[in-house]
Amino acid sequence: MAKKNNSKPEEAIALDVQLTKTEAFIEKNLKKILCAIGVIVVVVVAFFAYNNYINGKNEDAQKAIAASQEAFAQQQYDKALNGDGAMSVGFLRIIDEYSGTKTANLAKLYAAVCYANTEKYDEAIKMFESFSQKDDQMISPASIAAMANCYVQKGDNAKGIDLFLKAAKKADNDALSPVFLMQAAKIYQADGQNDKAVELYKEIKEKYFRSPVSAEIDKYIEAVSK
Repeated sequence: MAKKNNSKPEEAIALDVQLTKTEAFIEKNLKKILCAIGVIVVVVVAFFAYNNYINGKNEDAQKAIAASQEAFAQQQYDKALNGDGAMSVGFLRIIDEYSGTKTANLAKLYAAVCYANTEKYDEAIKMFESFSQKDDQMISPASIAAMANCYVQKGDNAKGIDLFLKAAKKADNDALSPVFLMQAAKIYQADGQNDKAVELYKEIKEKYFRSPVSAEIDKYIEAVSK
């Protein structure tokens, strides 16, 4: 009968040696390791706590913004911006007190439009610029186009055209893009740059032919081509 070999395979021995070294390393550096783990735990807990805080904060902000939205709908722009000291706290206070929430970001867009409608174009532009845009095809392009109009109202047609074109490209849909291109084309036309206006009218006709805007686009092309 063959004698039983109690010796471990080389792989197992090597593993034992490695585990021994690891144990020695852990014992020697236990405080550092525990400290590092502690830091990771604190960061993770802080992250979830912050998310819960923001979510709760956003719920409060949604309640607070309702009265300002109602004032906005009634075209009471000063009240919508600054509140009335009673029911409405105003978009500006919401932006300040609920910073970091989606509702505060939305309040920036409302505030920008309020400023634009009261001809405070510099303030409107600052709010439009601070509004955090998303990769959607409606709200973000519309905010860019609204800011474009502010620049046009200030007399900066070149900047306005650039933003209208940016808005059209970002939207890339039949609902908004032809509208923004039309606005840019009309500014070109008013500035006597008929060749550039024609290019945009033709883009509407070729690329956004499903849009209602394109229904009468030929008359615009004919008018500036004479």
